[in-house]
Amino acid sequence: MATAPTDDPTDDPTTAAAGRTRSWQAWGWEESAATAGQTVRLAAALAGRFGIEPPEAEAPMALTDVDLPAPRVTPPDSLAHLCSTDLRDRAAHTYGRSYRDTVRLLRGQLDHPPDVVAHPTGEADVVALLDWCASTGVAAIPFGGGSSVVGGVEADVGDTYRGVLSLDMTGLDRVQEIDRTSRAARIQAGALGPVLESQLRPHGLTLRHYPQSFEFSTLGGWLATRAGGHFATVYTHIDDLCESMRVVTPAGIMESRRLPGSGAGPSPDRLFLGSEGSLGVITEAWMRLQDRPRWKTSAGVEFPGLAGGAEAVRALAQSGLFPVNCRLLDAGEAMLSATLSPGAGALLVLGFESADHPVDFPMQRALEMCRDHGGTLPEPPSSTDSGVPGTVADDNASGAGRGGAAGEWRNTFLRAPYTRDALVRLGVICETFETACTWDRFPALHAAVTTAVEDALRRVCGTGWVTCRFTHAYPDGVAPYFSVLAPGRRGSELAQWAEIKDAASEAILAAGGTITHHHAIGRDHRPWYDRQRPDVFAAALRAAKSAVDPTGIMNPGVLIG
Repeated sequence: MATAPTDDPTDDPTTAAAGRTRSWQAWGWEESAATAGQTVRLAAALAGRFGIEPPEAEAPMALTDVDLPAPRVTPPDSLAHLCSTDLRDRAAHTYGRSYRDTVRLLRGQLDHPPDVVAHPTGEADVVALLDWCASTGVAAIPFGGGSSVVGGVEADVGDTYRGVLSLDMTGLDRVQEIDRTSRAARIQAGALGPVLESQLRPHGLTLRHYPQSFEFSTLGGWLATRAGGHFATVYTHIDDLCESMRVVTPAGIMESRRLPGSGAGPSPDRLFLGSEGSLGVITEAWMRLQDRPRWKTSAGVEFPGLAGGAEAVRALAQSGLFPVNCRLLDAGEAMLSATLSPGAGALLVLGFESADHPVDFPMQRALEMCRDHGGTLPEPPSSTDSGVPGTVADDNASGAGRGGAAGEWRNTFLRAPYTRDALVRLGVICETFETACTWDRFPALHAAVTTAVEDALRRVCGTGWVTCRFTHAYPDGVAPYFSVLAPGRRGSELAQWAEIKDAASEAILAAGGTITHHHAIGRDHRPWYDRQRPDVFAAALRAAKSAVDPTGIMNPGVLIG
């Protein structure tokens, strides 16, 4: 039987944001940004690493100094109460939060702001707003938490539209219905990660989908970008957690039937999963849930090098043990993220959890497999038992404990976006890119991508650093995630990064990888996505867009022209 979520005011998800202000030009909360002292220490560390003078931090442009063009369109009176042309609202909805976005926001370079920002509170509002856009030639860009790192929400739509509407979906944030028997829930698409989980927690349930952007991304955004969460195996892609969905398109509403599985032709959901707002606006979805885990255990395993660690991860992925965390960090990444000594080798952050049974045995078996591939365990595993079914002390831990190298990695991981913002202010090029490939191709792909990026760093920046970690592991392959750190030239950082990114992307495609594993396509990956996808599929996608979006207003430039 379906049950309604709790109305207990103590579970109000808005209390999590009380007293904090979301930054319009940087990641997350203004109050959580790196302090002046932390930035000075970071500058000193960079000077030592790259043999340069400690860089000065650039002062961000104040919002009051930002000059945006006047809105080109005015919503009708019937929609005016949903719409805003406020300076902060338009500025905050101009970009996502990639390195490129952050550099431009730092300097107030808002070249493509939306003309209007809409804040619908229900599906009927979304229908009315899209009807207005379609009838007046206004482009509509669905906007969740604004954490896109691939240009997915940028209002760069060309000159054929009268204006651009940014459609902020965070007003649709309720868990509408819970089916405890089937362990599923009907959830509005604008729910941010913490908002969603706070409503499931009283029922002993969880979606257990934790991307790094968890705090600042929405269910609809996860579905529209085919997001990957922290968990390295099994429950990692949002695709697998989606039971059915409801989408508002300019041509009408699509609602798929709620089923555990079906062989009735191509799946309607699969058309809209990963569509990045180019076909319609996801308004709600039935999502498969899990009981909240009670038992957790984690460990940090060290390897002499990446190759041995990679073989251990492959063995684990093919063993059927299915660890929730199986993140392998190369030596550089381990030093940066887990404070291991330089030259200490690779680190595997390994974790298991369960709501049904203790997880000591799978951990012990996994450690045996790691030892078979040269791994050593400096500290014993860290384990927790909440003692009460349906409760666990730490929601968003990815199976990692708080102690030792695994705990250090977790803390650094959660703070990484704020550190990135400080690096941007110091004039440092710091960005990531990710891919996936089959196991047989990984050694060659890793070598080719690393070589191409290192060559580009020497050519473009004079020096630099590229590191690699595994984020997800499959029986047939792996998802390598690369990070780049290099001194930039003030005012030229974006051109420098573009050249480095081009070199990396070309190497990835040539080595048989995908242009993205979980960051989506957006506008930034379009040139390589157009080459990766089959031509016949591209034609089918264009035909689908023509059918559901005949005037072409939905997020123009994303996925298809």
